[in-house]
Amino acid sequence: MELGEKMSYLQGLLDGLDIDTSTKEGKLLVQMTEVMKEMTDSIDDLQAQIYELTELCDVIDEDLGAVEEDIYECDCHHGHDCCDDDDDDDYDFEDYDLDDDEELYEVCCPVCDERVVLDESMLDEGSIECPNCGENLEFDFLDDDSDEEEE
Repeated sequence: MELGEKMSYLQGLLDGLDIDTSTKEGKLLVQMTEVMKEMTDSIDDLQAQIYELTELCDVIDEDLGAVEEDIYECDCHHGHDCCDDDDDDDYDFEDYDLDDDEELYEVCCPVCDERVVLDESMLDEGSIECPNCGENLEFDFLDDDSDEEEE
């Protein structure tokens, strides 16, 4: 039985008892019932708002997931290791011996969903073996400058 139904039942019991409201006890019972009714109405309103907010949060979460996929261009499904932002600390980029102008890149292995860190020389080779599962990862990309020259 829902809270509102229970309150209606109590209200019906009180009405059926034909309480004498001229006595102290009668006044107290009627006042307590009115306060309980207001509390029940407030709780029902809060529960409805919580339900609406939960639904809205679910919609926002789905929309945010779509935006994240668009921004990060990750082809795997949510929940895999390569999509988790919490894994950003998995790699200590200071461990890599880099020139000042050299950059590191992360790719997601399509087989094991592990992140693989690459530098320019690895990309220039065109492919590497995933250190986690051994899958051959091939890189095929066009340089923005070469696109402009071809036009």
